[in-house]
Amino acid sequence: MENECINPDSLFNSTQYGFSQIVVSNPGKIVHISGQVAWNEKMKIFGKNNLAKQTQKSIDNLKIAIESANGCLNDIVMLRIYIVNYKKEDGPVINKILKNNFGVETPPASTWISVAGLSNEDFLIEIEAQAII
Repeated sequence: MENECINPDSLFNSTQYGFSQIVVSNPGKIVHISGQVAWNEKMKIFGKNNLAKQTQKSIDNLKIAIESANGCLNDIVMLRIYIVNYKKEDGPVINKILKNNFGVETPPASTWISVAGLSNEDFLIEIEAQAII
C-alpha cells in the first residue's frame, strides 16, 4: 500500500530522526501489532544489555509479524517505542536503526515513551506498531 507522508515546514524535520510527522493511508486492512521485544521464538533474549541489538531484534520481530499478515515494513504507519530509562545518548542509537529499516523518505509516524521498566528486566526496548495493508 502506498502511504503519503506529510512533514510540514512549520513542524521540525523529523525524517532525519527516522519518523514522519504525519502518515496518511488509503482504506485497507488495519493491522495492530503487539509490542515486540528482543526475544526469539524460544523466549531467549538477544542483545542483553545492548540497546542497538535489542532495537534491531524488536524491528526484526515486527517484520515477522507484519509479513505474517501479508504486509511489509513499508505498510507500518505508526510506531510506539517504549525505552527503559531513556537517556539522551539512546536517541542516536535508535534513530540510526529506524532509518536503516524504514528509510528517511516515508518512515512511519512514532511516539517514544520512557518507562521505568518492561515485563522482563532484560528488556531495554519494546516497539508496537499499526499498519495498513
